[in-house]
Amino acid sequence: MMRMKPCLIAASLIVVLGGCAVGPDYVRPQAPLPAAFKESRDWKPAQPADDAPTGRWWARFGDAELNALVEQVDLSNQNVLAAAAQFRQAEGVLGAARAAWFPTLGSNFTASRAQGVSSTTTSGSTVSPGTPIKNTDRLTLTSSWEADVWGRISRNVESNRASVAASAADLQAAKLSAQATLVQNYLQLRVNDAQRRLIEETAQGYRRSLEITRNRFEVGVAGRVDVAQAELQLRTTEAQAVDLKVARAQYEHAIAVLVGKAPADFSIAPTGALPRLPALPDLLPAQLLERRPDVAGAERRAAAANAQIGVAQAAFFPALTLSASGGYQGTSLSQLTTLPNRFWSLGPALALTLFDAGARSAVKEQAIAAYDKTVATYRQSVLTAFQEVEDNLAALRVLSEEDGVQREAAGFAAEALRLTQNQYQAGTVSYLNVVTSQTAALSADRSVVDVSGRRLIAAAALFKALGGDWEGLPARE
Repeated sequence: MMRMKPCLIAASLIVVLGGCAVGPDYVRPQAPLPAAFKESRDWKPAQPADDAPTGRWWARFGDAELNALVEQVDLSNQNVLAAAAQFRQAEGVLGAARAAWFPTLGSNFTASRAQGVSSTTTSGSTVSPGTPIKNTDRLTLTSSWEADVWGRISRNVESNRASVAASAADLQAAKLSAQATLVQNYLQLRVNDAQRRLIEETAQGYRRSLEITRNRFEVGVAGRVDVAQAELQLRTTEAQAVDLKVARAQYEHAIAVLVGKAPADFSIAPTGALPRLPALPDLLPAQLLERRPDVAGAERRAAAANAQIGVAQAAFFPALTLSASGGYQGTSLSQLTTLPNRFWSLGPALALTLFDAGARSAVKEQAIAAYDKTVATYRQSVLTAFQEVEDNLAALRVLSEEDGVQREAAGFAAEALRLTQNQYQAGTVSYLNVVTSQTAALSADRSVVDVSGRRLIAAAALFKALGGDWEGLPARE
């Protein structure tokens, strides 16, 4: 019992000091938050909650084919799959860090046959022929456990737990980014289809105008130049429709890659209808901070870096390890586990680095600098998030005004074209006036489609900036 007293004293010290964790406790860094959105009205502070349901925000565009494509992102997009693998990797690292809380247990069995050394000469050891050959069998169980006296293990687990949360946020960010990119490419493709349909319908009208002009030329009412101008207008418009095929093919290829397919095995049938524009709600910045996975991921990386400061600081204190071993050793394998062959050992070990030329201090300074970097990154991500919301709110507001003005302009252009065509048929103006009016009318109609497409793209970008759907918020027209 007297021999066990030092071990009991060491165990008591472990219990007393086990709750001591060096290093700073984490406090969420303060981020620059405005009192209100410039482009909206309401604001309230929030805590990151990127695990909250983000909803099927893409369904608000009312396009069944778009819904089916976005559903494939989680299953087939390679960037999302890579982020999912990284998340599983972070979970494995956390599991390894947690294992350090528990003792390790090992076993070993050895069997040897040797003849003893009888004498040593200048040329080396010699073995006497009369020395008996000895068999030695040894079965050993070993165990060791590092007491987390200064919280090194706890801080490391804390850091890895925050890293897992950051990886989970990265996974959500990868999904959101892939979804938003797919939606934006799909919307641009549909805008392209609408533009092409408009141009093809316009070209049909130009063909009728060309036919009328040819008839007038044949009866001597119109000149050859009128026919040439009508031909030029038609061919130029047809070239615009052909030119749109390049951009459409590229959008289609981009969508194929986003859903994990080769472009050669993927196609989307053209249609002239644009998806529905979602109604804009009264937005709250709280939804930004609660839903943005990149903001949450940046904040959790700051938590992970803060815990690493404690890990670095713990290196300045002694490490206490409790080791134990036991087993059997004998000359006969059949009698190995008998009581006389038993042996055991138990005892603590205290290790402390006395001099390292400032290596531990350098590691601690490195950890502090890494934490400061993550804090700056977190604050920048908050500012960027607010900027993206502001940008898209402003875009939606301004484009809504522009859409109304542009539609009025298209109406006036159509009226001017009608009047000019009547004047040409009456012989009061040349065909050049008709061509000018046709060009202006087509340009105005294309601008209407373009503005509508930009509003759709800005709405998709706003969904991404908010981290998902705005379901539950009051909508405004």
